[in-house]
Amino acid sequence: MSLRDAVSAALPSVLTDLNRLISIPSVSSQPEHHDDVLAAADLVAELLRGAGCPRVELLDVPGGKPAVFGHYPAPEGAPTVLLYAHYDVQPTGDADAWTSPAFSPTERAGRLYARGSADDKGGIAVHLGALRAHGGRPPVGVKVFVEGEEEIGSPSMPALFARYGDRLDADVFVVADAVNWQAGVPALTTTLRGLVDAVVTVSTLESGVHSGQFGGVVPDALTALCRLLATLHDDRGNVAIEGLAAAPNPAVEYDLGRLREESGLLDGVEWIGDGMASARMWTRPAASVLAIDATPVRDASNTLIPTARAKVSVRIAPGDDADSATEALVRHLRAHAPWGARVEVEPGQGGAGSAFPVEGPFAEPVLAAIREAFGVDAVQIGVGGSIPIAAEFADRNPGALVVLTAVVDPTSRMHGIDESVDLSDLASATLAEALLLQNLTRSLRNH
Repeated sequence: MSLRDAVSAALPSVLTDLNRLISIPSVSSQPEHHDDVLAAADLVAELLRGAGCPRVELLDVPGGKPAVFGHYPAPEGAPTVLLYAHYDVQPTGDADAWTSPAFSPTERAGRLYARGSADDKGGIAVHLGALRAHGGRPPVGVKVFVEGEEEIGSPSMPALFARYGDRLDADVFVVADAVNWQAGVPALTTTLRGLVDAVVTVSTLESGVHSGQFGGVVPDALTALCRLLATLHDDRGNVAIEGLAAAPNPAVEYDLGRLREESGLLDGVEWIGDGMASARMWTRPAASVLAIDATPVRDASNTLIPTARAKVSVRIAPGDDADSATEALVRHLRAHAPWGARVEVEPGQGGAGSAFPVEGPFAEPVLAAIREAFGVDAVQIGVGGSIPIAAEFADRNPGALVVLTAVVDPTSRMHGIDESVDLSDLASATLAEALLLQNLTRSLRNH
């Protein structure tokens, strides 16, 4: 049986097990789903054992969610590939807004709809399918690492690496958690932006006072906060924080008509920033206000509020340093306090951006596998988001090839309502990964 036929034969069982996994609401950010997170980890371990993995275990650290680890030892002289995904998912948001229940996988028009179908239980399904296609005996060494905290920033990862890091080394890393160029057209993500954030608190009064008595003379904290947040961008929407770096422009541009459709930008709303759209999304910094704490509208009275706060997030360019970017954000917020308002800044999490060039002896086997599976070459793109573990793999394994693959396409609505995965792309991604494992043995013989 050809490998293509073996993948086709494995896919029905893979989809059945993907539906089982999706049906578990493994929302890592919500304590009420703690048992569901554990159940998802147990099911992933069970599925790996069913795929012939001779060594499967849960990697635990105090206070963390378990990561699932599986190991197929490498045949003599063969390289080792680590396959990464995560089993935790985002909350559903407004459950009534879903066309079908978020944790009841439903197929419509060639797509599978459910929370986690694309991000990232679809990635787990790809790994399982590739292993099953090889009959549970892959031609190279394979390690499988599936964590349960990615959607909350992987807080246990430093402890996991400290305790189990020697098990997570490899020659090639396949991180199935990025995005394809479009449905039917694969991509390899070669740059990621980093992330820094901070909570800024603005105070103008010891306590609230009557807006009629003192308004016009005394500034309220929320207006002061709004003016401060407005300084994050210039009038054209470019980030105005001094000290942030920018990386070179990408090799590909993003069509603005397609971008408007994929983003859901409302008619009449203008783009922000100048230059290539792909650069603004992938290789330049972006600043966003994620949340504001102030008096809710339903509780409003004619009172000048004394204190308001906001969470500010800045995506930083690949190669920019997270510490220096944090310093730049804090410095900007403190320097632009309007009307002498008191400003306090509490820095939050930070992570550097990264680059993952597709080069070296294992690059062509990867590119060839994707080309054969999808029928077209992979587009090498950037992604504006962050996947810190990819950089960790690269830093801990100098010379290893780290490839960021995907089952997600730009219409998958990951993290949103009606998340979905294109089943044709899921099949092609599974074949690509199965071929990748096969091609790496040929690469070894050729070198």
